[in-house]
This record gives sequence, structure tokens and C-alpha cells, in this order.
Amino acid sequence: MKAQVQAKRYADIARTPKFQDLMARKKKFLLPMSLFFLAYYFTLPILTSYSKVLNQPAFGPVTWAWIFAFSQFIMTWVLCILYSRKSADYDRMIEEIREEHA
Repeated sequence: MKAQVQAKRYADIARTPKFQDLMARKKKFLLPMSLFFLAYYFTLPILTSYSKVLNQPAFGPVTWAWIFAFSQFIMTWVLCILYSRKSADYDRMIEEIREEHA
């Protein structure tokens, strides 16, 4: 019975404009970032498997494949930092929704 009450309460909250705005903002941020991450991540194995472009030396014995692989660590950290900053806005919006429906 308690689960049914909670489900109804969630359904009521999910229909509010603030909740809809929160979900739209999250989707607007997360979808492009996720697509960028996946494209960037899979570019390395695709390029190394089907082309020789990353086998060229960048400097000394270090090839572009190594630089690209290292850049994936940097990209991951940057995306984490961006999401951490953005999530503060989401948390604020969630608290406003909680206060209204407490």
C-alpha cells in the first residue's frame, strides 16, 4: 500500500512544470555530452583499426595514437567537472520541488 501511495505522489510531482523543466534541462545537457563522449571514445579504436593516421610520430617515438589515448583521460575529467558544476543547479531545482511538495 505504501508503494502505491509513493507511486501516486511521484506521478503527481512528475506532472508539475518545475519537474518537467528539470528533466528537460538534464536531457538537454546529458544527451549531447553522452553522444560526444561515445563518439570521442570510439574514435580511437576505429581509427587505429581501419586507418594508419594515428601511427604517425607526433614527437620522437610517441605516436598520435598515444596522444589521443591520453586525451581521453583529460576529456573524461573535463566532462566530470562540467557535470559536477551543472549538477549543483539540478540539486537546487530538486530542493525547490521537494519544498513545494513536502
